[in-house]
Amino acid sequence: MTDAVPALSMRGVRKTFEAENAPVRALRGVDLTVTGGEFVALTGPSGCGKSTLLNLVAGLDLADEGTITVAGAQVTGRGEDDLARLRRQHIGIVFQFFNLLEGMTVLENVALAAIIAGRRRKAAETRARDLLDLLGIGDKASAAPGVLSGGQRQRLAIARALANEPTLLLADEPTGALDSDGGQEVIELLSRLHGGGQTVLLVTHDSRVAAAAGRVVRMLDGRILPETAGGAGAAGGAGAAGGAGAAGAAQPAPAPAVATEAR
Repeated sequence: MTDAVPALSMRGVRKTFEAENAPVRALRGVDLTVTGGEFVALTGPSGCGKSTLLNLVAGLDLADEGTITVAGAQVTGRGEDDLARLRRQHIGIVFQFFNLLEGMTVLENVALAAIIAGRRRKAAETRARDLLDLLGIGDKASAAPGVLSGGQRQRLAIARALANEPTLLLADEPTGALDSDGGQEVIELLSRLHGGGQTVLLVTHDSRVAAAAGRVVRMLDGRILPETAGGAGAAGGAGAAGGAGAAGAAQPAPAPAVATEAR
């Protein structure tokens, strides 16, 4: 047991979307703790609530109930400006489809993120070059993103997400738009970043991608399933504050309802 503030804490988080026929209960009372330095994979079938959870953690959407904190800072209950400041300070996001600025160079894509986070231009460019070198695309600094391979584009997206030195790196299906070679590159890179101390929360429906994480948390129908002994989840769960229970293990098994994820 440690008194350290967790990188992420979620308690009783619920989210419902209004749909034409009936409300969609995307999250149904989620409890999750991620300690600093963990690499956690959040996995489950499409529509189970994974990406909704990630969006709530990032402050891109608002929870209906419950509390979310990142590095001890409350996410829930903040306005848009406060959420933007929180993201600049604590959160980096890697999207499935890159979301790069095609009219800028590779270097400028990363440097702009560092400038937005509060660095002066020269320091931002230095940070950007260091990250591009770290991620193996330093020789592409002056190129346009459009000339990069899929794997290189995702490396650029990861560099941009790291520009603000985030407490928590969120990765939403980062291999989903890549071929097998590009996907393997990205997973190896995330593992290397984790080895250097970066906290990572990865969303994936691919069990092979999830296997790279130190801990696997499974979702179904808007709930986190109990973590079981003997798997990757149990191995990493020992490091979570409060043990497996902190990661939602105390939640009951889900009822056989169908939940869809609104994005």
